[in-house]
Amino acid sequence: MDYIQKVIEIAKNNDSSQPEFIQAVEEVLLSLKPALDRHPEYEENKILERLIEPERQIIFRVPWLDDNGQIQVNRGFRVQFNSAIGPYKGGLRFHPSVNLGIIKFLGFEQILKNSLTGLSIGGGKGGSNFDPKGKSEKEIMKFCQSFITELYRHLGQSVDVPAGDIGVGAREIGYLFGQYKRIKNEFEAGVLTGKGLKYGGSLARKEATGFGLIYFVREMLKANNDSFENKTVIISGSGNVAIYACMKAQEYGANVVAMSDSKGYIFDPDGIKIDTVQQIKEVERKRISEYVKYHPEAEYVDNQRKLWDLKCDIALPCAAQNDIHLENAEKLVENGCFVIGEGANMPCTNEAMSYFLEKNILLAPAKAANAGGVATSALEMAQNSMRLSWTFEEVNKKLDEIMVNIFKEVSEAAEEYGVPGNYVAGANIAGFIKVAEAMMSLGIV
Repeated sequence: MDYIQKVIEIAKNNDSSQPEFIQAVEEVLLSLKPALDRHPEYEENKILERLIEPERQIIFRVPWLDDNGQIQVNRGFRVQFNSAIGPYKGGLRFHPSVNLGIIKFLGFEQILKNSLTGLSIGGGKGGSNFDPKGKSEKEIMKFCQSFITELYRHLGQSVDVPAGDIGVGAREIGYLFGQYKRIKNEFEAGVLTGKGLKYGGSLARKEATGFGLIYFVREMLKANNDSFENKTVIISGSGNVAIYACMKAQEYGANVVAMSDSKGYIFDPDGIKIDTVQQIKEVERKRISEYVKYHPEAEYVDNQRKLWDLKCDIALPCAAQNDIHLENAEKLVENGCFVIGEGANMPCTNEAMSYFLEKNILLAPAKAANAGGVATSALEMAQNSMRLSWTFEEVNKKLDEIMVNIFKEVSEAAEEYGVPGNYVAGANIAGFIKVAEAMMSLGIV
């Protein structure tokens, strides 16, 4: 059994109840063969065994009182995965689906994603099975305060810096930071990112993941003598990433015709009116189906999976993991889609990803393509450290430069290690080499 397969078997034996984590490990490790062939010292120093084992896993109880005075209990998680190149950095996800395996897959992906940004941030992730949907403002505040009351002792701007993710936006970050500040009795602005602009947040942070996705895909298209101009685009999701990916794609001349939520999707052949989606999702916090009330010429389909049956040139999965299965991939290719840009974390199953690569589809992998969010979080940390606030234009320019550099690094790694045009392998190899070299330098820790 070769080294990579041996380590995959170790992961399967140790974490057989965590399918998402195993999926992430297999996807990454199988693409690293060219790098490991060139660097036998990584096997000698058990780099892969150390890479797949988190430095620390924290699981804790989160009790809180609902509006009826009833005690509710949720489970909280923080996986501090790898700090070889900097403090742990990664979001918090509040969603009923959250379990240790989900958090570990996200944290594992975060190691390489953060490495690709070129910034000094390690990989971590956290969250809870708490569902903010249907909860009052007071209930959300009470939960956040209880959550951070336990987690605060493991955080610090030079230790671990959480941010938002699914179910955790500016509102939740505000409640988390307020309680952290109260407990610590200090204004440690750099301990959480995604903060409000009035207390240390960064302009362009909200837009960063969606904009960054489009900047990366733009570079990938440019490298293949193409552009967004007059392309038909479909997007899964209607949260932060999807909204701002839609907005930026439209700026570049694309016609975005569909967006979705977990219940269904909207189809507007004349182009999605993104201001309407923002009103529904960000202000009213309602279902995407409300869109047709504003635009009766559009169509709502009560089946989110059918989104991938639509004809398009470019598909941007920006919802959640394993959004595109093999049958969806086959339908997309059959209908003429030639570009996939992963805005969510691991939105394609390994089978779907392999199929896209086999068919020479241009595939922008999440580790690289959605790194704009965490990159801008690191820029927020930099502003906090300097007690400065940069303009939207300054932050957006830095974000654009970071995404251009990520694409260059990914593309060059693919060329150097014999898989030209395979941006998935290029991203994994480029991110891994930097972390592996740092781990080697730090000794057996």
